[in-house]
Amino acid sequence: MSVSVAATASVSQCGGAPPFDGHSYRGASISFDVPAVPNEWRRVDVAAADLAFRDDAREASILLDGRCGKRDEDVPLTSLTQQLIMGTTARDFVSEETIPFDAREALHTVLRAKLDGVEMQYDIYVLKKDSCVYDFVYVAPPGRFADGAPAFERFAIAIHARAAGS
Repeated sequence: MSVSVAATASVSQCGGAPPFDGHSYRGASISFDVPAVPNEWRRVDVAAADLAFRDDAREASILLDGRCGKRDEDVPLTSLTQQLIMGTTARDFVSEETIPFDAREALHTVLRAKLDGVEMQYDIYVLKKDSCVYDFVYVAPPGRFADGAPAFERFAIAIHARAAGS
């Protein structure tokens, strides 16, 4: 998933999306369990993400995506994060740290960047687990970012990734 692509993708009300029961997402090659979805978030379909939400009050998008296979197996977390922000300009990294996440390490990055000339702020977690890569992204205008980022961070760090079919 490229955040630049996903952030500009059209969103719509859900219908026919891959299986999500409100607690677990089950895709063809990945699955993950999520905590309770904040009431302010509504589910949307985004072509570039397995699961996506919109927080209208904060003009924020929440994107959850995963992929499995050899393609990303040896790619460092920093490089995987850079792939997510391709297409952005004027990047200003606020923080970047490796944190424990779901019994692995994840790279947690917060940055400001312009997307198509519009300044946005990003909160990104990238996790590699069991030959899969998971991207969890929150993006909002800088003036609204601080209002929604804490809820996203609580949500994201409670996600449990698992092999498909388990």
